[in-house]
Amino acid sequence: MSLVVQKYGGTSVGSVERIQSVAQRVMKTATLGNSLVVVVSAMGKTTDSLVKLANAISTNPSRREMDMLLSTGEQVSIALLCMALQELGQPAISLTGAQVGIVTEAHHSRARILKIKTERIEQHLNEGKVVVVAGFQGISSTDALEITTLGRGGSDTSAVALAASLKASRCEIYTDVPGILTADPRIVPDAQLMDEITADEMLELASLGAKVLHPRAVEIARNYGVPLVVLSSWTDDPGTKVISPMPQPRPLEGLEIARPVDAVEFDTDQAKVALLRVPDCPGVAARLFGEIARQDLDIDLIIQSIHESNTNDIAFTVSNGILNRAEAVAQAIAPALRTQSADPEEAEVMVARGIAKVSIAGAGMIGRPGIAAQMFVTLASAGVNIQMISTSEVKVSCVIDIKDCDRAITALCQTFNINSSPLQLPKATESPLPTHPSPVRGVALDLNQARLAIRYVPDRPGRAARLFGHLAEQNISVDMIIQSQRCRVIDGVPTRDLAFTVSQADAEAARLALKQASPDLGCGEILLDTDIAKVSIVGAGMVRQPGVAARMFEALAQHQINIQMITTSEIKISCVVAQEQGVIALQAIHNAFGLAGSKKVQVSA
Repeated sequence: MSLVVQKYGGTSVGSVERIQSVAQRVMKTATLGNSLVVVVSAMGKTTDSLVKLANAISTNPSRREMDMLLSTGEQVSIALLCMALQELGQPAISLTGAQVGIVTEAHHSRARILKIKTERIEQHLNEGKVVVVAGFQGISSTDALEITTLGRGGSDTSAVALAASLKASRCEIYTDVPGILTADPRIVPDAQLMDEITADEMLELASLGAKVLHPRAVEIARNYGVPLVVLSSWTDDPGTKVISPMPQPRPLEGLEIARPVDAVEFDTDQAKVALLRVPDCPGVAARLFGEIARQDLDIDLIIQSIHESNTNDIAFTVSNGILNRAEAVAQAIAPALRTQSADPEEAEVMVARGIAKVSIAGAGMIGRPGIAAQMFVTLASAGVNIQMISTSEVKVSCVIDIKDCDRAITALCQTFNINSSPLQLPKATESPLPTHPSPVRGVALDLNQARLAIRYVPDRPGRAARLFGHLAEQNISVDMIIQSQRCRVIDGVPTRDLAFTVSQADAEAARLALKQASPDLGCGEILLDTDIAKVSIVGAGMVRQPGVAARMFEALAQHQINIQMITTSEIKISCVVAQEQGVIALQAIHNAFGLAGSKKVQVSA
């Protein structure tokens, strides 16, 4: 007999008829001999209605009372679903988060799960009952036993956490789409359904705004090896499997607050090529990386910093063995770029040998302010200066001098309590997925970001640590981080620009925090731009596949879309573009990689 956890969202239980339909589906699974735990959200727009009620009473309701209020929404749906199951003759019992033993931090509206006491669930399952659980909520670990809610994506998180704690055979997430798609079908109507996707790819897509799964749920599935599948509530189609790697043993205590960093990685076979002061116009990156692709040269990190005047800097890393060929490509392109400007000093090529890349990686980094700052503090304390920074949702990479590599690794392992780690970055990634025609699995668009740029930050160990430490103190999560390659000497001090993105909701707070800290940082002006969009491609097949970046950049250039920033990881490339061009950028890139399906996917209302 298998133990299955199913989760149904608010749309799936949005009416009496839909609740009865869910009951039929649950009944069908139970009659196949499965033990079943069902997690449900509040009906339809119930949560939104409760929030409106609160705002009608108070302009600033307390987080505690909001948790008391919002937790009632799921109690309605679990009770009704149990009644529907009982009408079908299936024994069932509904339990709130507190009754089921979901123990959380004492942080109202954004609690993380500490552990789940499974004894009561197991008792009811042994009695042959379907256990219907209120998602999105729990109870604090304090003596006060406060009702808490988990924040956005809380029902997904509850379901996967229950599956991990109960060691379930699988966790099924039922949604209003048939599974995980190559892009948002509301923007790209011919988005293709994926049969399978790795947890790492799904983490990147979920963190980039793919709303079908919340990153916290994917993080738990990945950490504990929970077999996860995303399906439609309206059909019997097989959906999309999310495949997790074989997990390292870890305790179920501190379930969602386990260490955020799982590994410290490094690569000493690195060299850097930078083009400084290239024209800030569409097509430059496409031209550079298109020629690199034609030479079949494999690149690793790519960064493009914010523009200054009418120029940008683009830098990338390659293995030492192909550095001369990569430099030759850059030198060959530079004269053509110089002709676009009257300044003869533009498009200078700079090469750096003797560098290494050190990275911290971990699914637990998502949504936790201060992890990057902690890395920068650690490197600064060890006297290690950072030459390049590139980030993704689950990794932060820094390029440093190779002579500092051992010291950096030792310091980072101590800081993040890493005793055993795949220290050497792999030369290739083995994916559990079959080979796919396209190295890119999905394309995502985030229209809710803002960019801050800090000019003339002193290029000394510790400056980035202090800067991002100030933001962490304000509980502000940072997304893309890029350090410029261009060095400007001011009053005898070498300086570089730093740029990063945050959510638009945090943008003004971040600007004020940096303005207050600017005397301590010794930096120049602080610039804020809220009219940006981030478009990204994700795919494990991108590893060691020359030409992927070039194809993305060319797709943007063909639509005259200028790239304002670039950052990469092993399985993701992100570009910042003008917000008004975000949708076109997404559609162009999706089409460039041949991700369109044979038929349109309908999204249920």
